[in-house]
Amino acid sequence: MALWRNRDFMLLWSGQAFSSLGTTVTQTAYPLLVWDLSHSAALVGLVGGLGTLPYIFLSLIVGALIDRWDRKRLMIVCDTGRAINLASVLVVMWLGRLTVAQICANTLIEGTFYVFFNLAEVSCLPQVVSKEQIPLATSQNEATTGTTVLVGPALGGALYTLSQFVPFLADAISYVISVITLSFIRVPFQGKRQEGQQRKLLAEIHEGLAWLWHQPLIRYIAFLTGGCNFIGAGLLPVLLVLVKQQHGSSLAYGTILTIGGVGAIIGSLLGAPIQKRYRFGPVIICLIWFEALCFPLYAIAPNPLLLGVISACLFVAGPIYNVVQFSYRISLIPDELQGRVNSVFRLLAFGFQPFGFALTGLLIQWFQVVPAILFLSACALLLAILTSVNKHVIHAGRA
Repeated sequence: MALWRNRDFMLLWSGQAFSSLGTTVTQTAYPLLVWDLSHSAALVGLVGGLGTLPYIFLSLIVGALIDRWDRKRLMIVCDTGRAINLASVLVVMWLGRLTVAQICANTLIEGTFYVFFNLAEVSCLPQVVSKEQIPLATSQNEATTGTTVLVGPALGGALYTLSQFVPFLADAISYVISVITLSFIRVPFQGKRQEGQQRKLLAEIHEGLAWLWHQPLIRYIAFLTGGCNFIGAGLLPVLLVLVKQQHGSSLAYGTILTIGGVGAIIGSLLGAPIQKRYRFGPVIICLIWFEALCFPLYAIAPNPLLLGVISACLFVAGPIYNVVQFSYRISLIPDELQGRVNSVFRLLAFGFQPFGFALTGLLIQWFQVVPAILFLSACALLLAILTSVNKHVIHAGRA
């Protein structure tokens, strides 16, 4: 069956398309809002880091719970909670009492709901589509992400310029749409579980850890993804400060990310064909080197247009990497372990993001933006070298 004829997948995909667009709008608006309230790059980095912090503390427990609970019901509860969380921002903003501390609290709440929702969504995909359709479904999801990256930042910058209120209202509405589409999905989001006494939560968490630890390639890719996300997290404060130094507006900042989104769409379209045609190892090595060579160019870009072009080049690699590595690992994980193994993987993958946000903000505050770019570039070069000599990556074939 063609993917577009899969009713349940199309409902899941369409709801998340709206939700992803709304999230990209607020991800653009939050740094601008924090900057306008504080004029501090360190606080911009701190708020960005707080959003990913829950992954460090909650992902292992959440992964085990997702393998126990009804995944669809959980996703509906999470998006309902995220809509209410944004409504609280709107109320406080309307009262004229919004502070950076309030934004930090809302960011933490959003990040907490995201851990539950994201792990449930990743774990349910093999139930919604067939194994053969996983690369294509992942590629379509990446294309959606690329489109939202293309449209969302410019839209977020424009809406923020119109009113600080509007971007957060739009995102709240997107979560409501997601809840509605999820409610109409018929297929169960998990396979049948064996009846019997439930084991202790720590024992189930250990089972997920043990499975991943005994898969050396997947284990290394988890750390590699974490390193890439550490560098990627630092990109937002770097771009924001570069734009401000070049006397760019909020709209210019959003436009740079929009130009980058063109690259993300191209990468998402290339992801599935590349995954099907080439071996896993050479693709991953080439992508990591490409990112390592592109990132230092931010230090010499003289205007916002070239910042956007560099971002577009970098953003090509991300969706291809995601399609290749996600399709490879998701097809190997048993359904009853999906939540736990993915929670371990994504703990390593996203756990470095708060440090990337916060450390980059501090480096900019202490040493200016160019030294921060050079530090992140050195990290990217180290990842490329380590990946090139890893025997498990070199000899990896197709899933």
